[in-house]
Amino acid sequence: MKLLSGIALFAPLVSALQNSVIPGWDLQSTTKAGDDLVKLSAPGYDSSSWYSISARSTVFAGLLEAGVYDTEQLFYSKNLQTTVDYLPYYSPWLYRSEFTLKSEQGSHFFLQTHGITSKADIYLNGHKVADKRLQAGTYGGHTYDISDIAGDSNALLIQAYPTDYDKNFAQGFVDWNPYPPDNGTGVWRDVNVKQTGSLFMGRLRVVHDYKPGVSNVRVTLKADVTNLEDAEVSGALEGAIDGHGCKPSGGMKQNFKLGRKETRTISTSATIKDAKIWWPHAWGDQPLYTANAAVHVHGALSDQADQVDFGIRHVSKEVNSHNDTIFFVNGHPFQVLGGGYASDMFLRWDEKKFEAQARYVLDMGLNTIRLEGKEEQPELYAIADRIGLMVMAGWECCDKWEAWKYNDQVTATLWNDNDYSTADYSMRNEATMLQTHPSVLAFLVGSDFWPDDRATAIYLDALDDLDWQNPIICSAAKRGYPESLGPSGLKMDGPYDWVPPNYWYGDQLGAAFGFGSELGSGVGTPEMGSLTKFLSGDDLNDLWTKPRKGLYHMSTNVSAFFDRHIYDKGLFERYGEPKSLEDYLLKAQIMDYEATRAEFEGYSAKWNADHPATGAIYWMLNNAWPSLHWNLFDYYLHPAGAYFGTKVGSRIEHVAYGYDEGNVYLINHSLDKKGSRKIEIELMDTDGEVLASKAVSAKTEPNTSKVVSPVPGLEKIKDVAFLRLLLSNADGEALSRNVYWLATKNDKLNWDKSSWFSTPVSEWADLTALDDMKTASVSAAVKSTSSTSSTVSLHNTADVPAFFIRLNLVDGKGDDVNPVLWTDNYVTLWPKEKLELEVTYPADAGAVSVKMSGGNVGK
Repeated sequence: MKLLSGIALFAPLVSALQNSVIPGWDLQSTTKAGDDLVKLSAPGYDSSSWYSISARSTVFAGLLEAGVYDTEQLFYSKNLQTTVDYLPYYSPWLYRSEFTLKSEQGSHFFLQTHGITSKADIYLNGHKVADKRLQAGTYGGHTYDISDIAGDSNALLIQAYPTDYDKNFAQGFVDWNPYPPDNGTGVWRDVNVKQTGSLFMGRLRVVHDYKPGVSNVRVTLKADVTNLEDAEVSGALEGAIDGHGCKPSGGMKQNFKLGRKETRTISTSATIKDAKIWWPHAWGDQPLYTANAAVHVHGALSDQADQVDFGIRHVSKEVNSHNDTIFFVNGHPFQVLGGGYASDMFLRWDEKKFEAQARYVLDMGLNTIRLEGKEEQPELYAIADRIGLMVMAGWECCDKWEAWKYNDQVTATLWNDNDYSTADYSMRNEATMLQTHPSVLAFLVGSDFWPDDRATAIYLDALDDLDWQNPIICSAAKRGYPESLGPSGLKMDGPYDWVPPNYWYGDQLGAAFGFGSELGSGVGTPEMGSLTKFLSGDDLNDLWTKPRKGLYHMSTNVSAFFDRHIYDKGLFERYGEPKSLEDYLLKAQIMDYEATRAEFEGYSAKWNADHPATGAIYWMLNNAWPSLHWNLFDYYLHPAGAYFGTKVGSRIEHVAYGYDEGNVYLINHSLDKKGSRKIEIELMDTDGEVLASKAVSAKTEPNTSKVVSPVPGLEKIKDVAFLRLLLSNADGEALSRNVYWLATKNDKLNWDKSSWFSTPVSEWADLTALDDMKTASVSAAVKSTSSTSSTVSLHNTADVPAFFIRLNLVDGKGDDVNPVLWTDNYVTLWPKEKLELEVTYPADAGAVSVKMSGGNVGK
């Protein structure tokens, strides 16, 4: 066996000879199967009594698939903690598969891994292929030459060692949620076997010279090619580019000679005339080209690379005079608005679910997800490419990945020489997978802390070798940086727990200036239809009656976020002590909506400020398991207050209320929308009396935000008033509708006593008058417009506002329909106002109906 040093392959490649992914495994613990790996890896050994699992599966995910555990039962209440014996996961586990190969004269065979958590021994046909020092790290991808030990019948055995986050390069969840019992141990990505001729070809890379304003683009296809023979070999690389009617000029063929066992990068280029440019979703289309390449010897195919899709676009960044990073896409300043993505707790990949999550991101008006050490499967990036969703990839914090002498926040073992080697292979593996994807915005080689100089050099060399054309950022914080990368320009100053809406209009910490790499107000309370799936009756009672009791579905028991006392203090003080669980959940949704809207509006409003807000990654987008906070939609894909607050606050054309000075901002996230706009401002008390009204004309410009008017009548608020902002274009078409509930004064923040996760409030806004509103009468009608969509018409027939109307689509059994897309929801209607909303849902939802509830409306 030989290792092809420096070649990091990822996706299964289509070879003219043979190439296949191991389709599944037999799984068993060494405590039951023993540790005689030579015997266990011999063809014909009977492993039929082991668990049968799929190709990509951690140990615990495999046991779930095999029916040993049930996810629904496991996620209920504290069952994960109380019903699972963790002892079996302190020993190695075995993955075994048998397969046949058909050898041809002059052929060679390779075993390709793409990451096994956290480390593994690999045996084939009784021979050791690799040990745990080499096959190490969640992202450690390797290509092993197994030509001398492969046969017609083969048995592959992988011994995966238990993961220790302080000692191994793995995927941890820090304080996001409880750790999985196996710590993610196992073969979580594909393993494949490849057959070639005398030349071996690595994954195809695509490099182009596009700059904004250029129409003809030179595209170069590159691959590392290895001569497997003991003599010089003459070969030819032949490439092709297709898509959008392109006819690249000149033939894409490059002849070459490789010496004995030599590896060299071979390339071929062509020019695409009038190239189609790839854009983020809100800015344009996402045209993708395809590239193919193969190597031939004496006219015969020796190896063929996996077809890759690529987009032509230009991404850059700069650190401005405020030491903040600002990105540019195709020459235009790009304000990043997004959320931190969480993979499944057991690292199970569900393509359909991720596609729904990605659609939610775009529906909310966001443009980016951040992967903190959750690089996932290659399909994630393909989906992002197709829909125009930007991705910030990178390593994670708080464990072995950041075990530097200057990092006093982790207790992990400092790196040794082998760790640096593992980091090298990891970077090369991930860069190889990401290199062609236009959705990739940047790679963060650190999170809370920057890598040391040796690791930085390794990362940069790997990225340079693999033709990386995207920004590289040293970390997600401003604590320090290596000289070779310069300052990150990203801040990590919190908050992570609840803060009032005027926080974002301040001038400290996480407020709307600079680039917040992870920040949010700790919200994301699921609605009842989701809560009852994972909380017991006692859990539900604790949720609303015991703010300081640790809740298993918050964070880990050593986390600052194990209870909800900061969140609940804000809810109780501002909205009044809840009278029941139902009342608590209503107030929670009101507060969540208010919190996320304020954050995204604050960053959008301050896009062109003297100290501009260049980006915000909400903490977090989603959860790894059913959770009570840190999400914009829950684990079951149900959108609630946090979702719709974000959706309103991130509209592409929008009018927003500035909590700091009482001004109205006109916001434009587009590249092409401009011209005259009309803004209608109206302030109304809870009894329906208009306190002030004003119409403003303004002109909007692409990719800008500006103040257009103060809000009149704020001094007339006696307890609580509603502010409605309506934006329309010159033709009277409605572009944005936005309703606030305002107290006589804002919350007063005690900035000097801020912690890393929150800023306390010394004086509270009083919104309790919302509890005493007169009941509004709202009629609702639902009309089906297709098998996957309906229109909901609302009419407030009362003389008072109808506050915070929640609409929930349910199936014939009364269960929530998910995923679901609403044009708007959790809305407040003016007296006599009519509003028509659209809802889209899965075709298999069956008969659907809409449940209505809210602040001062009946069910």
